[in-house]
Amino acid sequence: MADAKDVHGVTFELLRKLGLTTVFGNPGSTEQSFLRDFPDDFTYVLALQEASVLTIADGFAQATGRPALVNLHTAAGTGNAVGSLVAAYRANTPLIVTAGQQTREMLLCDPYLANRDATVLPQPWVKWAYQPARAEDVPAAFMRAYATALQPPAGPVFLSIPLDDWEKPALGPAVVRTIAERTHADADRLRHFAERISGAQRPALVLGPEVDRAGAWDAGVAFAEKLKAPVYGSALPDRVSFPEDHPLYAGMLPMTIAGVEQVLHGYDLVVVVGAEVFRYYPYVAGEYLPEGTELLQITSSPDRAAVAPVGDSLVGDVKHALTFLTEAVQVPADRQPPPPLTHERKSDLPASAPMTANAVYEVISTLKPADAAVVMESTSTIAEQQTWLPTTRSAGFYATGSGGIGWGVPAAVGIALGDRARGVKRTVVATIGDGSFQYSIQAIWTAAQHKLPIVYVVLRNGEYAILKSFALLEKTPGVPGLDLPGLDIESLAKGFGCRSVTVDSSDALAREFSAALAADGPTVIVAPTIPQLPFLG
Repeated sequence: MADAKDVHGVTFELLRKLGLTTVFGNPGSTEQSFLRDFPDDFTYVLALQEASVLTIADGFAQATGRPALVNLHTAAGTGNAVGSLVAAYRANTPLIVTAGQQTREMLLCDPYLANRDATVLPQPWVKWAYQPARAEDVPAAFMRAYATALQPPAGPVFLSIPLDDWEKPALGPAVVRTIAERTHADADRLRHFAERISGAQRPALVLGPEVDRAGAWDAGVAFAEKLKAPVYGSALPDRVSFPEDHPLYAGMLPMTIAGVEQVLHGYDLVVVVGAEVFRYYPYVAGEYLPEGTELLQITSSPDRAAVAPVGDSLVGDVKHALTFLTEAVQVPADRQPPPPLTHERKSDLPASAPMTANAVYEVISTLKPADAAVVMESTSTIAEQQTWLPTTRSAGFYATGSGGIGWGVPAAVGIALGDRARGVKRTVVATIGDGSFQYSIQAIWTAAQHKLPIVYVVLRNGEYAILKSFALLEKTPGVPGLDLPGLDIESLAKGFGCRSVTVDSSDALAREFSAALAADGPTVIVAPTIPQLPFLG
């Protein structure tokens, strides 16, 4: 048993009181002193590579709405996880990321497995990075890490802990503190925003990922309905914050400066809540706003407010702001809501492999349970996903916050684990490109070990289609490495313990998807598809 008077025992008691009893990791030699005598009331979630470890924790924290604890291996393991750390930082996921460090007595001579400049390695993708000056400070460092991770805007933090610290005597019981997780906006400025919105003749609303993360889905819908204004989603969202089948939904904003300018033409005021102004990529020149259009931004992130190239910003909790504005804004009685957006759904069924992406999503749309969560990482088929699988409820859609690939496969694992931890039974449907699937394929082993209700649909087009689109846009012919021949995804998935099948038609896809919904554990369905180049303008 752990000694309640040493750093190890005191820290684990603190973690217990903070509810951090699930540890995500892949154990290394410098972490074993932390993991010794692992308590029976704690859970260790093993993944086979640190990038997957951190993203599984990211998905878990997003699903539960609470911080998650990650344990990485010194510099090498932390380096493996940095790409996933970028996504967690961009998505404001509260993670406490720890890494073992070599013994303090040897650090001066730079021993093997020492994490040189340990607090520098994860920056700038953490809110705070620290290696305690004394072993006795480890429990207090965890408390500060917890508080920092949760304070708005939430995000990951990093602790480097020498392996010999855990056995040292503690100063006493850890101090447990509570902190505020919401910060309200300046009341006078919020009232001023309400006045400007009330005076707008042709307003538009943009609701970004912060809204859903803040539990403000219903508040966003209420404000939109009060305003009777079209609602746009932010480009490439990591969360969707407004029902995409609602009559006021106007679609997702384009990714380019010129595209956004064109879409916003004709509005005199754009109200952006919980989103960047705006998420741009690639570069297509234009004006940030059309002439005669003003912009108001409400965000919990001082950084997002500071970097906005146009408009007036207000920093504060988006749920509180939306609730206030719904009551305070005055709307002309004769304002008519915009005509509803119509999605043209062209059926490609029945189909034989290779199918169109449109056919694949059409099949999924007829079988996906209404409450299923969708994890999306098939960038070249975003348009088809939105057409056939619109998000209609809070916490119904997840995607990477960073733009890097390899997030979706382990994130689905974390979301399913998070659902199980909070007592929610739902299927996670993950639509993944064949290139993305390879980046973190080892995560499906964790899904199989925990028998998680995940259906992976891998769209096997044999290429990096999104990169071929960029090659056309950027006028860069002859780029190598954009084709992916020779991948036997079905066999790979079986090797990791998953039920797996390759389908040769839309009818076979329907049969296998139905079987996957009833299976006791994850299924990987490989759907050969015709390559298609998405529009990026």
